[in-house]
Amino acid sequence: MASPERGPVAAIDCGTNSTRLLIVGSDGSTLERHMRITRLGEGVDATRALSPDAMARTLAVLREYRRLMDAHGVVRARAAATSAARDAGNAEEFLSAAHGVLGVRPELLSGDEEGRLSFAGATAELPPGSVGPGPVLVVDIGGGSTELVAGDPPPGGGWRAPQVAAVSLDIGCVRVSERFLAHDPPLPGELAGARGAVDAALARARAVLPPLAPGGLLVGLAGTVSTLAALDRGISEYQRDLVHHVVLGRRGVERWLGLLAAEDSRARLARPGMVEGRADVIVGGVLILGAVMAAFDRPECLVSEDDILDGLAAALLGAGS
Repeated sequence: MASPERGPVAAIDCGTNSTRLLIVGSDGSTLERHMRITRLGEGVDATRALSPDAMARTLAVLREYRRLMDAHGVVRARAAATSAARDAGNAEEFLSAAHGVLGVRPELLSGDEEGRLSFAGATAELPPGSVGPGPVLVVDIGGGSTELVAGDPPPGGGWRAPQVAAVSLDIGCVRVSERFLAHDPPLPGELAGARGAVDAALARARAVLPPLAPGGLLVGLAGTVSTLAALDRGISEYQRDLVHHVVLGRRGVERWLGLLAAEDSRARLARPGMVEGRADVIVGGVLILGAVMAAFDRPECLVSEDDILDGLAAALLGAGS
């Protein structure tokens, strides 16, 4: 049996709010990393269907990504679809169309699978000395869902599959915003309703996850956390190295929630570090992050730009070794 061909590999994440691409060389070096906000999950919480416009936006970006993959001579690719596709009754229409564009069919990941891949990516290369006693808790705040994953990273780091406990909650930044935050800026009662629902979901998660001692390492993933790090550091144009492994304090997260919730989307978008397509859902995302830090008594959150894409790419490279 012939061994898999060595060469660049690509990972694609079709999320609720954004569509992302990572192309990695056979030596593990990053060749391309892109994120485009396509809002695939727009309206899915209410309609349980992917809209034609949302699918068209996402497929247009996937065509751009396919051209980049061809330009780099990608030999293997893996694509994933997450919360929006899980919840949509017409997901097959999108998955089939995406297959036609990419040449690989997006895998419809369960929340548990999504969480495990995110944990593998986020914990493979943690800063020295950052892991203390007790399990690491990873929170991946997506558009439609939030994954909480607890476990111990492999000794010495690396991409070996860790033993973890994972739970997926239907409280992503887009879903919370669409369900609770009807006004711009949101009303105090809307914020209270959103926080109550998020707190209730987190209480259910605590019953599923293993006991977690207060003060342990919390690693935060995805656009809400990255954007908040850019806002907090005044990084006007995204630079991965300036955001990756930034530490956000709990008091700072709550301060930013108050600031962002008090202004409308136009004012948020004018802030250095905010990106188009994030300003209208950032309040819901920061609310979730603050609630997680409170529920699990985490004074700090380590921002990680390594996530599910890195986990998918690492698995592909492992298959070719």
